[in-house]
Amino acid sequence: MVGKALEPTSPKQVVFLLTLALLINYIDRGNLATAGPLLLNELKLSPTQLGTLLSAFYIAYAAAMVPAGWLADRYGARMVLGIGVGIWSVATFMTGFVNSFASLLVLRLLLGLGESPIMPGTSKLIRTRVGSGHIGFANGVIGFGYQIGPAVGTFVGGLLMARLGWRPVFMLFGALSLLWLLPWARVRINEETSRGRGESAEAPRFGVILRQRALWGASLGNFGLNYSFFFTLAWLPTYLVKVRGFSMDEMAQIAAPAYALAAVTAVIGGLWIDRCTRVEGSSSGAQKWLMVFGYLSSLVAMVGMALLPRNGSIACLYVYELFGGLASPCLYAAAQIFAGPAATARWVGIQNLCGILPGIVAPALSGALIDATGSYVSAFVVAGVANVIGFIGWVLVMPKVAPVEWKPLAEAA
Repeated sequence: MVGKALEPTSPKQVVFLLTLALLINYIDRGNLATAGPLLLNELKLSPTQLGTLLSAFYIAYAAAMVPAGWLADRYGARMVLGIGVGIWSVATFMTGFVNSFASLLVLRLLLGLGESPIMPGTSKLIRTRVGSGHIGFANGVIGFGYQIGPAVGTFVGGLLMARLGWRPVFMLFGALSLLWLLPWARVRINEETSRGRGESAEAPRFGVILRQRALWGASLGNFGLNYSFFFTLAWLPTYLVKVRGFSMDEMAQIAAPAYALAAVTAVIGGLWIDRCTRVEGSSSGAQKWLMVFGYLSSLVAMVGMALLPRNGSIACLYVYELFGGLASPCLYAAAQIFAGPAATARWVGIQNLCGILPGIVAPALSGALIDATGSYVSAFVVAGVANVIGFIGWVLVMPKVAPVEWKPLAEAA
C-alpha cells in the first residue's frame, strides 16, 4: 500500500492540475480589470490609478520571476508552486475587504508575488513529466487554461459583479482558489533538481543560460506578443463599457467568447506543433509561422478595434484572439525544447520576465494615454506596434528551435 501511494502521478493528471491552476491564476489576476468600471465609480479612481493598480501586479510578478525559476530548479517546482497558490489565493480573498487605493496596491503586489512561480514551475514539470513528442499538445492544453481563465473570469465574474457587487466575487474566487491545493498535496513527482549538485553539464549556471542567443530572441518574441495580450486583459472590459456603450452583462457576453476562442485555438496550435515534430522531425518551422501570423494579426486587429465601427471592432477582437491562441503554445514549447529538463525553469523565468514587462508597461501607459488624449486610440495603436518587437526577436534573432547542448558550453565556460 505504501509503495502504491508513492508512485509518481501520471503526466495526464499533472497536466490537468497545472491547466486548472493556470485557469484559476488568470481568473484571479484578471478580476480587477473586470471590476474596473465598478472600481472607478465606488473608489473614485482615475484611469491612471486603475492602470497603476493593474501594472502593480506585474511589477511584483516580474521581480520574483527569476528567483521563482531558480527555486523551482533547485528545490522542486511542486513545492514552490503550492506555496505560490496559497499566497495568491489569500491576496485575492482579502481584496474583497479593501477601501482605498493604497490597500489595493499592497494586495496587487502580494498577488504578483504569489503567482510568480506559475510559468517557470509549470514549464519545468511539463519538461520533466511529458515526452518530447507531446510537448506541443501539453503546452496547448496549458494555453487553454490561461486563455480560458480570462473568459471564465470575465463572463462569470462580470455577471456576478453586476448582481452582487465586486467584493463578494473576490472573496468567493479567493476561497475557491485555495481548494486547488487539496489535490495538489497528493501529487507525487520525481523531479530533477539542482540542489547539492553544484556545477554540471546537466545544470548550467545562469551565466551560461544568459549567453544564449535563442533565449533573447524568444524573450523579445514573448514581449511583443504579450503587450497586446496584457493590454486587452487590462483595458478591454472598461473599453467595451465606457467607449462602446455595452452594459456589464453585454461586455461579459462579448469578451468571454473571444477569450474562449483563443483557448480552443491554443490546443489546435499545440497539436500542430506535435504533428510537425512527428512528420518533419522538428517543430521549428511550424512555430516560426504560427508566431508570424500571431504578430501580424495582432498589429492589424489592435488598430481595427480602435478605429472601426462597433461591429468591425468586435470582429477584430475575435481575429486577434484566434491567431493569438494559435501562437501561444510556441512561447513555452520552444523554451522547453531549447533548455531541457535541467534548465527549463530558469530559462522560462528569464524569458517570462521579459514577457511580463508589457504587463507592467501596458496597463499604466495606456491609462496615462487615455487620460492625456481622452481617447483609447493611441493606446490601441501602441499595442499593435509592439508586435514589431516580437517579430524581430522570434524571426530574425532566434535560431532554429532545437535542444541546447549544455555540456560543451559548460566545459568552455
